[in-house]
Amino acid sequence: MASKTKLTKSDYIKTGLRAYFIQNGFNYGNYQGLGYANMLYPALKKMYKGDDDALQKALLDNIEFYNTNLHFVPFITSLHLAMLENDTPPEDIRQIKMALMGPLAGVGDSLSQFILAPLLGTIGASLAFEGQMAGVFVYLLGMNITLFIIKYLSALLGYNVGTKVIGTLTDSINKIASVASMIGVAVISGLAAKMVKLNIAFTYTAIAATGEEKLISIQSMIDGIAPCLLPCLYVGLMFYLIRVKKWKTIKLIIFTMIAGIVLSILGILG
Repeated sequence: MASKTKLTKSDYIKTGLRAYFIQNGFNYGNYQGLGYANMLYPALKKMYKGDDDALQKALLDNIEFYNTNLHFVPFITSLHLAMLENDTPPEDIRQIKMALMGPLAGVGDSLSQFILAPLLGTIGASLAFEGQMAGVFVYLLGMNITLFIIKYLSALLGYNVGTKVIGTLTDSINKIASVASMIGVAVISGLAAKMVKLNIAFTYTAIAATGEEKLISIQSMIDGIAPCLLPCLYVGLMFYLIRVKKWKTIKLIIFTMIAGIVLSILGILG
C-alpha cells in the first residue's frame, strides 16, 4: 500500500466548493451518497495516489445514504479528510459524518430557506414593484454570493478544526463520536415525532357511572400514555428493515404506500 499524499489547504477548499455538485446523481437509493463521494474524489485520488484498491474502497465507503444541506456539507468533508489524514478509524469517521448530517441540515435549511431567501426576496420584490431591474439582481446575486461565502467559510472552518484539533484528540475520538451520534439520534427522534403522522381510527362507546355514553378514541388513549408512540415505532421498523434486512429506500417507500392504503381501506388508520 502506497503512503498517503499530504493534502493542502487548497485541496480542502476545492473539495468544499464541490458541494455545488452534491445533488448530481441524487436518487432515492442513497440520496446524496454519490454526490458526497464525488466531492471527495479529487482529494481521495491525491491521498491514495498509486493505490487504486484503497481509493476504490474509500469511494465505496462514501456512496452510502447521505442527506444534508449543501451549504454546510463542506464543513463535514473538511473534517472527514482531516480525520483520514490523522488515521482515525473508519467507523469513528463515519459516526461523526452521520451525526453531523441532521443538525447541519437543519441549520443550513433554516438559514438559506427561511432567512436569506425571504429577506433578499422581499428586498428584491420591493425594488421590482417600483420598476427597477436591480430587484432581480439583488435577489440572484445576493443569494448566490452569500451562499458561496458560507460554503467557503464552512470548508475553511472544517479544515481548521480538523487539522488543529482532531490530531490532539486522538484518544478521545470515540467519546466525540458517541456524543455526535447522540446529537444525531436526538435530531432524528425530534423529526420522527414531528413529521411522521400515524393515527389509529378505532373508537368505541363507553358508559360512564352516571349512565352517560362517551366516545373513546384509541389514539387519544395512546397519546395519553406516550405521545407520538406510533410514529416512533414506525421509524424503528424502518431502521430495522434498513439495518437488519438491508432494504433499499425505494422498497421502503413502496411498503409504506401499500401499508398506508391497505390500513386506511380497512379503517385501521385515520
